Amino acid sequence: MPPTKQRRAPSDTTKRGAAAGTVDYDALARFRYRLRSFLAFSENAARKAGLTPQQHQALLGIKGFVHPGPATVGDIARFLMIRHHSAVELMNRMAKLGLISRVADPVDARRVQLKLTKKGEQKLQALSKKNVEELRRAASPALHRLLKSSPPPSEP
Repeated sequence: MPPTKQRRAPSDTTKRGAAAGTVDYDALARFRYRLRSFLAFSENAARKAGLTPQQHQALLGIKGFVHPGPATVGDIARFLMIRHHSAVELMNRMAKLGLISRVADPVDARRVQLKLTKKGEQKLQALSKKNVEELRRAASPALHRLLKSSPPPSEP
């Protein structure tokens, strides 16, 4: 019978990944896993609420991304990292669902401001509550460890 290899316990430095100038790959991997798990949770919650994940993100962008003032289609395109015409189509679908309304900008009538309807506000509030609860539940020291042990990025 061949001898089995004994796995050494990681040293204290390996556990922390804290050697000067090194990256804590364990913390980075765990953080990315937690991030992807949260995104999967959030997308599933949106679907259960009758929205696509992109519609949920758009509601969040309209409510919280642009300050001061109401969001525009261009703002939402930037927030979602999509092309302007794709954002226009998304806003068309969301308006048909009664989630948003469009209002002409009083200063520049060529611009359209986006506002959440009562229905949109309710959906966003319910989803945001679930997302915050999930973030609290899934909070891990991995991010803190990663930020503490990794060197700051170099200036170009």
